[in-house]
Amino acid sequence: MYRDLLGKNRVKLGLHHHTTASDGRKTPEELVAAYRAAGYDAVALTDHWAYQNGGEIGGLPILSGAEYHIQDQYRADEVWHIVCLFAEREPDLQQGAAPQTIVDAIHQAGGLAVLGHPAWSLNKPESVERIVGFDATEIWNTTSGVGACRRPDSSLIVDMLARDGYYLPLLATDDSHCLGDRGVPDGPFAFVMAESDDVEPAHLKEVIKRGAFYASTGPELHLLRESDGRFHAVCSPASEIVFFSNLSYALHSVSTGNGITEAWYQAHPGERYVRAAIKDRDGREAWSNPVIL
Repeated sequence: MYRDLLGKNRVKLGLHHHTTASDGRKTPEELVAAYRAAGYDAVALTDHWAYQNGGEIGGLPILSGAEYHIQDQYRADEVWHIVCLFAEREPDLQQGAAPQTIVDAIHQAGGLAVLGHPAWSLNKPESVERIVGFDATEIWNTTSGVGACRRPDSSLIVDMLARDGYYLPLLATDDSHCLGDRGVPDGPFAFVMAESDDVEPAHLKEVIKRGAFYASTGPELHLLRESDGRFHAVCSPASEIVFFSNLSYALHSVSTGNGITEAWYQAHPGERYVRAAIKDRDGREAWSNPVIL
């Protein structure tokens, strides 16, 4: 557990990981040991079409999970990877199910449905918007940046969805498969810092669903909404703080410097949401969830 800059307790979560139960190169025990050593408070094992119950491995709490993918990376049509988190039982699914069917089955099992790495998958906003019930998406996916495609950051798709009123909490995940094997450095790296005093799954599920967390590959970030449409970003030392909204050109949205720890933003007429992102001197980043105006 960690105490943040605002004096609140937070837990460090890894919410997308693969093991030898599907296409990962590490056993569950090996993967969990690496993330425990990196200071994570809990991880979800989300092997492809292989539901993992919650519990504990090597003293680290395990959150229930699975990943359900449709199509593969060598096909020209759309690829869908949908991560199941916090389900109370295995979703009733068969391979080849449609995306909406997968989302519905995850919900019926008591879980959250997360759209995985939409930039890597080249998911079109209009296709995502036809699916009802996504609970979150990944703004960062480490594995999507260490392979051949180099599309780890889904910020553009996130903003295009939000422009259309499709707002989702934003996760940073590793999607780890190798942990350095064969030169693939896919974690431990990204995480979610959830506002919580514990790692009780039902509680964490609600925290994620309502967006009471920030996503990060290192630094800390909080976006505070003040009166009259004014926003205050508070962070650990950064070299850049940027505010984003549905406007393609937002005035006074970028602050740069050496070790800056805060910035303000005044919402403009026509803006429907604001989110913030930062980068530190080492190039590590953090992202707030969108705040709807």
